[in-house]
Amino acid sequence: MKSCGLEVILTLPCDKIKNLLALIPSSFKEIPLTREENGVGIAAGLYMAGKKPALMIQSTGIGNSLNVLASLNQTYNIPLPILASWRGVYKEAIPAQVFFGKRLPAILDAAEIPYVAIGSTGDLELIKKSINLSFRSNTPLVVLLSPRLWEPTEKYSSPEFTMKERHYDITYHSHIPEATHTRLEMIKGIVPYLKDRIVVSNIGIPSKELYAALDQDTNFYMLGSLGLASSIGQGLAMGQEKEVITLDGDGSILMNPNVLASVAQEKPKNLTIICFDNGAHGSTGNQQTFANRMDLELLAKAYGIENTVKASTPSELLKALDTKCEGPRFIHAIILAKNADVPNIPLSPVQIKERLMAAISRKF
Repeated sequence: MKSCGLEVILTLPCDKIKNLLALIPSSFKEIPLTREENGVGIAAGLYMAGKKPALMIQSTGIGNSLNVLASLNQTYNIPLPILASWRGVYKEAIPAQVFFGKRLPAILDAAEIPYVAIGSTGDLELIKKSINLSFRSNTPLVVLLSPRLWEPTEKYSSPEFTMKERHYDITYHSHIPEATHTRLEMIKGIVPYLKDRIVVSNIGIPSKELYAALDQDTNFYMLGSLGLASSIGQGLAMGQEKEVITLDGDGSILMNPNVLASVAQEKPKNLTIICFDNGAHGSTGNQQTFANRMDLELLAKAYGIENTVKASTPSELLKALDTKCEGPRFIHAIILAKNADVPNIPLSPVQIKERLMAAISRKF
């Protein structure tokens, strides 16, 4: 892994690879995860910022990630080596692991995701070849690690730690104002701030509205993978120093609140999340979300994001952005549940990715 130039490893634990996981923090930047798809999004952002990430998970997590691997990595040609502990096949004691584990090679074949199975220490050289092939071919590639590999290893010694006493004091009085402006009006109002900054926009109409208001080569327009706008933004922020702004939404945040946990733990200082809250899945017909009965700013605070604020007009949103404070920042922007009539984005997914990477390499 080190000889391939990997820099960041995003991890979720598995009993079968616990000895390997214990070695990761001393050799790489480790980002612990709470959900595999969130890690795929962060890794995509890291890669576009010029880093070389990999995912280390249990094979069941591939099932959780199939859609994002197709709609993000395969659609935009974004590489991702995935080192997966292969459960359900070799001396498996947990019945729940068997059904998916045995069928995983056929599932990967059907999804056209290349993979290699490592069954003995004599096959370890294939790991290096697979990692390099993933980056060379711009594709996700799965390395299935059999539990047989770990049988000769020394007995695992669990790290010892004690949950310490902690205090959290939040004084919070919420007032969510009535929506008065559309998302496009809000985006147009902050164009002066967005210029020459890295901007990740949520899927569907939000991306089309950003394109109509301000197209620039530092924009990343999402075309799929609902829930991962701020995950990609987190990766981009952690991979370079320029400020990254995500134009996220209430439906997206509620689909992947794991991103708030990850952002709060990693604390990228150059990340600003704007959550446009219209209380609806706007791109699919304004079906209501749970945001109608909750406060997403309070949710961000509960996860540990300290710098939060509300805005309900373009001038308030621009003022919030102009206010100098250390990130990560979460701006809860209240908007009308109305979409602008804007045209489709005339760029292919690969063009969107490549011009962003070129801009980051050239400008930053």
